[in-house]
Amino acid sequence: MLVGHSIAGEELSSVGSRYPEKIAGLIYLDAGYSYAFYDPAQGDQTIDLLELRAKMELLLPGRGPTGQGLKQLIEQILKTSLPLFEKDLRQTLKALQDAPQPPPGGPVPPSPAPSVSDAILAGRRKYTEIRVPVLAIFADPHNPGPPISNDPAAKEAFQGSDRIRMETVTKAFENGIRSARVVRLPDAHHYVFLSNESDVLREMNAFLQGLP
Repeated sequence: MLVGHSIAGEELSSVGSRYPEKIAGLIYLDAGYSYAFYDPAQGDQTIDLLELRAKMELLLPGRGPTGQGLKQLIEQILKTSLPLFEKDLRQTLKALQDAPQPPPGGPVPPSPAPSVSDAILAGRRKYTEIRVPVLAIFADPHNPGPPISNDPAAKEAFQGSDRIRMETVTKAFENGIRSARVVRLPDAHHYVFLSNESDVLREMNAFLQGLP
């Protein structure tokens, strides 16, 4: 049994997909995002962009194949990679258009500083098949914490946008992993095991008891 929080979901999926016979189950604590499970129907802008960029760099002189290999690479980019990334961009644009607008003068969340997690995310791969029992607990929508939580209008705008994002995330797990039990904890923090300790323990115990 493996339990992971946040970016550790990538590690859970890596171990679970490579060694399913050695894993009784996986528990994702607000960790079941696209770095943990890639839904081809939804795509992921970051993963698809990294893959497209790697292919585009092979078009630079001296970087990639020539002749027939170059022809196949260009065809793959035109037929698959570019249309997929265009779909990602259109989905992102729609989500931005549908999201509630923050009140004038309301607080704006700061952009995260570069961190070790950025390097981890840069090496993302597509995990599309997880064949062990899964419990995925999500904060849905997330509690934004202060100072946004202290402003009712700003909090409502934040959580309205977050609900749209989380609907895609949770449906990917529900539809793509047959063994997954998905639990949504409204207004929980990203650190769900702290903000909702009793809920998390209850769900984990029930999951463990149901394992073969």
